[in-house]
Amino acid sequence: MAATESGKKPKRDTYRHGDLRNALIRAGLELARTGGPEAVVLRAVTREAGVVPNAAYRHFADRAALLHVVSQAAIAQVARTMEAEQAALPPAADTTAAARARFRAVGTGYLRFAQEEPGLFRTAFHVPGDMTHAADDDAAGSSGKTPFELLGAALDGLVETGILPEDRRPGAEFLAWSAVHGLAVLLIDGPLRGLHPAQAHDAGQHVIDMIERGI
Repeated sequence: MAATESGKKPKRDTYRHGDLRNALIRAGLELARTGGPEAVVLRAVTREAGVVPNAAYRHFADRAALLHVVSQAAIAQVARTMEAEQAALPPAADTTAAARARFRAVGTGYLRFAQEEPGLFRTAFHVPGDMTHAADDDAAGSSGKTPFELLGAALDGLVETGILPEDRRPGAEFLAWSAVHGLAVLLIDGPLRGLHPAQAHDAGQHVIDMIERGI
């Protein structure tokens, strides 16, 4: 889209079929990246997309609807970071070591995303007030799994290899998720936000150690 003489993006109120909704979501993600969920507002998103404000209402009933979809897209990015952490694992000596490494990579990837993309991380977990999003396809990564499902699969792997007793598997994802998410929040918005990246990484690994021992 060519710029006007003033340097501003020209407004347009039409998009090829199907493009506008995706353009608004992409704009919302960019705003969330720098400003968190508070920055995802309809007027700002339409301005970023180069359309008139009313155009957004063809796809989103209100700001809450837009923010929910942007939140789901951000959760999907969390999942892809966790998947990338698992994909980068070196070959393991055996299935037990592989299962443990995949479990640890889930937490490591989650914490890495929080530190590298704090605005998107805040947005990812800002909207839903329940667990209905935990298996939503829109919040899934390349594997088709959401962050919660990736954690569940990693825990199942620990059971299959005998690391985690089967009778201790129910509810283990809630304990693991609570511990890692709590640290993530402390690192980006709490008293630990001043830690050097190496210290933050070490803290994350210690928390994952604690989870391993605890479950």
